[in-house]
Amino acid sequence: MNTNQKNHVLLSVNPKAGRSSSKLRAERLAAALEKEQLSVELLTDLDLVAQKANALFHEGKLRALVGVGGDGTAAELTNRTEPGVPIALLPAGTANLLAKHLRYPFSPEKFARKIVAGKTATMDVARCNGRILLAMVGCGFDAEVVAQVHAARMTNPKGAHIGYHSYLGPIWRSIRNYTYPPLQVEFLNDDGSVRETVSGVHWAFFSNIPKYGWGLPITPKAQFDDGQFDACLWRGGSLLSGLFLVCAAQLGIHGCFSRCTMKTGTRFRVVSLDPTVPVPFQLDGDPGENLPVEIEVLPNRLTVVV
Repeated sequence: MNTNQKNHVLLSVNPKAGRSSSKLRAERLAAALEKEQLSVELLTDLDLVAQKANALFHEGKLRALVGVGGDGTAAELTNRTEPGVPIALLPAGTANLLAKHLRYPFSPEKFARKIVAGKTATMDVARCNGRILLAMVGCGFDAEVVAQVHAARMTNPKGAHIGYHSYLGPIWRSIRNYTYPPLQVEFLNDDGSVRETVSGVHWAFFSNIPKYGWGLPITPKAQFDDGQFDACLWRGGSLLSGLFLVCAAQLGIHGCFSRCTMKTGTRFRVVSLDPTVPVPFQLDGDPGENLPVEIEVLPNRLTVVV
């Protein structure tokens, strides 16, 4: 299908994402795309977004499905649409890890140029307890913080916007209360059998891209199209050990320490070695559940506009 025939763009707006008006930025993007003679529709209902995106994709008319939001928005769209649907992300969340990695501009007008160009690439994702994620899984302290941020957001009757400041209270409460239970990470073969086991881990990250949070290179060699995720496993059940990890990772030297295990894989299982203490995990900055969790890489599952 000629790219020129794919003239429909769907904009999916998450009204709870970002500190400024997501809808206003979506409207600016729509205006810029319409100037290029593209047909644009702005939607907020995710069920309707997925239905229309899948239908237009099958008809060969969909140029892009654009999520206006953060990493959670991109993951939600991927979970609801079929493989091959071209997805892009106009940054409007807090961390925007994927958008930063793909170098999506914040300006709607500059972003529109990528949609007009129509270039796409495929990237790996992973399935975790039945849900597709795009960038990373975190187990332990960071997931506890994410869970508390989410809980605070959901108790706000108006649905609060969140920013980095929203993490300050949850970080302080987690510092005071989290007990750092030890974890066991199993690297699995394609048939689900255990290939290797790493025990006594207190911090566990599985990433599709190099950076996490504000830009911390926790898995600096990760590539989103190599068919695998990179694991960073850290031993040290204390806040001080976690701060040491952050500082060492910022300097790019955390892999030099014996307490750090850096490996790649296509399937992982993480369990708590203390079954009496629930340990949470997070997916792309959104709360998951409690361990155990199994992660399976799905090569080339997602098509992204580049």
